[in-house]
Amino acid sequence: MQEHELWITALFNQFLAGPANAVLELFGQHAENPGKPWANFVVMEIAVVALLMIVLAVLRGRLSVDRPGKLQHIFELVVEFLRGTASEAGGHDGPKHVHLFTTLFVFILASNLIGIIPTLESPTMFPPVPLGCALLAFVYYNVEGIRKQGAGHYFAHLLGPVWWLAPLMLPIEIVSHFARLLSLTARLYANIFAGEQVTLVFLSLTYFVVPSLFMGLHVFVSLLQAYVFTLLTIGYVGGAIAEEH
Repeated sequence: MQEHELWITALFNQFLAGPANAVLELFGQHAENPGKPWANFVVMEIAVVALLMIVLAVLRGRLSVDRPGKLQHIFELVVEFLRGTASEAGGHDGPKHVHLFTTLFVFILASNLIGIIPTLESPTMFPPVPLGCALLAFVYYNVEGIRKQGAGHYFAHLLGPVWWLAPLMLPIEIVSHFARLLSLTARLYANIFAGEQVTLVFLSLTYFVVPSLFMGLHVFVSLLQAYVFTLLTIGYVGGAIAEEH
C-alpha cells in the first residue's frame, strides 16, 4: 500500500531526517529515500507517547485523595477495572502485573482513537505497531513464567504430561505460543485498518450524519480491540505463572 505523507510526518522529515538516518545506519539499515526516512506509523507512535506523557504529567500534578478530578477518576476506573479482570482471568497473582496491562490498554486505545482526528492516522492500522505490542506481551509472559516457575519447570510443561508424548507435544506447544503473536497482531491490525477505511469511505460520500455514526462505531471498535488485546495478555500471563505449571 502506497502511503501518503501526513503533515506531521512531513515536519519530521523536514527537520529530523538526519537523526532518523543516523539511527538507521546504527542498525545497518538505510532508508529508501534518505530525504524522507520517517514513516507515518512511527511518527504517530511518537505522537501518541508524547500525548500520553503530557496527560500523565498533568494528572500527576492534580492527584488528590480528598478531591480527585475527572481525569483521575477515569484512570482510577481503568486501573481498577483491569485489576479486577486480572484477578478473575489471571489468577491470584494477576493483579501484580496490572502495570503492564494498563500500559498496553491505554497505549493501544490512544493509538486506535487518534485516527479519528482529521489529518491523522491510527498507528495500529500498520502491522509493525500491533506486532510490537504483541512481542511485548509475548516476551513478558514468558519471562514472568520463567521467573515464577524456574526455567526447567516452565519449559517442562511444553513436553506434555508424560515423557513419551514429548515428541508430539513439543512442536505443538511451540507453534501454539508463536501463533499467539500472529493472533494478537492480526486481530488488532485488521480491525483498526478496516475501521479506518470504512470511516474514510463514508466521509468521502457525506460530511456529517453518516460519518458521525461510523466514527461512533470506530470508537466502540477501538475500545473493544484494546480490551480484547489486554484480556488475552492477562490470560497468557496468568497461564504462565499458574502454580500448576
